[in-house]
Amino acid sequence: MIAQDAIIYWLRNDLLVFAISFLIAGIVIPKIILIAFRKNLFDDVNERKIHRGVVPRLGGIAFFPALLFSMALVIAANIRLDDGLMSFAVNGRLMPFLFEVCAIILLYLVGIADDLIGVKYRAKFVVQIFSATLIVCSGMYISDFYGMLWLNQLPLLLSWFFTVLVVVYVVNAINLIDGIDGLASGLSTIALAFYAVVFFIGGEFIYSMLAAATAGTLFPFFYYNVFGDAKRQKKIFMGDTGALTTGMVLVFCAVAVMCARPDFLTDHYNPAIVALSPLVIPCFDVFRVYFHRVRRRRNPFLPDKCHIHHKLLALGMNQRAALLTILAASLLFIGTNVLVSPCINPNLILLIDIFLWTVGNMALTKAIRHREHRLHTSLYD
Repeated sequence: MIAQDAIIYWLRNDLLVFAISFLIAGIVIPKIILIAFRKNLFDDVNERKIHRGVVPRLGGIAFFPALLFSMALVIAANIRLDDGLMSFAVNGRLMPFLFEVCAIILLYLVGIADDLIGVKYRAKFVVQIFSATLIVCSGMYISDFYGMLWLNQLPLLLSWFFTVLVVVYVVNAINLIDGIDGLASGLSTIALAFYAVVFFIGGEFIYSMLAAATAGTLFPFFYYNVFGDAKRQKKIFMGDTGALTTGMVLVFCAVAVMCARPDFLTDHYNPAIVALSPLVIPCFDVFRVYFHRVRRRRNPFLPDKCHIHHKLLALGMNQRAALLTILAASLLFIGTNVLVSPCINPNLILLIDIFLWTVGNMALTKAIRHREHRLHTSLYD
């Protein structure tokens, strides 16, 4: 049981890193918009894009500096005060955190390059694999499935390989789900808030601060992305820079949950379910899209309009309605999965999630085809 004074102490630190990240991102993002319009740095408009008009896609440039500054400042200030609590919490967590920072830097740089001049997907994969390898080098790797897929302890080499695969997959899933205003940032904020609470309750306070700091960068971006007016030059996208940075933080949090000490989760909550539930929608969606492309003999790495948000738009929803629908679905997956994880086999939970996702997509496709037939046009491919 955490003492009340310790709860107040760590809650204050979480709120501080959130507020500092929020403040920095809130100041920097409008400046990025201003510079982007002065230098004509805009997102291309084509038949696949949903937005109309010129919109900068450099919002993610603000993410990493804001979260790193807030984390470094709060940790250093507390250690300087020599109260002992921060030094104790950092012990054993510093090396994974520093490797995570290195991994984010690599993705941050390749994201900037891609947003400015474009980077081939093969080159991005190489950087992503190397970044994932850094996470494994920190000692953070998935060695136990906790019964998921009827597996428990994995051999060491297989643990390393699987962790690299998971990191690359999740990072790309977050990048690919970024298709309508607020979707990637909204899903990520929900997941980060969930991870922050889980880490806080479990006593992994440094990781809780990391999740809170990252969430703090997303709030001001969400405002400019969703409510900003492109005609008034107040709108911005996160681009690959923001999606890759956020994706790396999210997958690091997921891996950290699965690597935590044995007493981290109480009441028999399954770590695999807790770790993966916030990522269900982006991970399920990218798998379905890749399968759809391969089945139609298309390059699975080339973009199209097959994602879940495209299906909702084809059904006649506007972007706001589609956004709220997907965010509500994410909250439903997280809440239901975690609540039932102490009493239901993790494989049954996974099968139910897959069933619900599959049936939901089939129902959407049927409704879209019916609407196409009624309107005598093609709305979805």
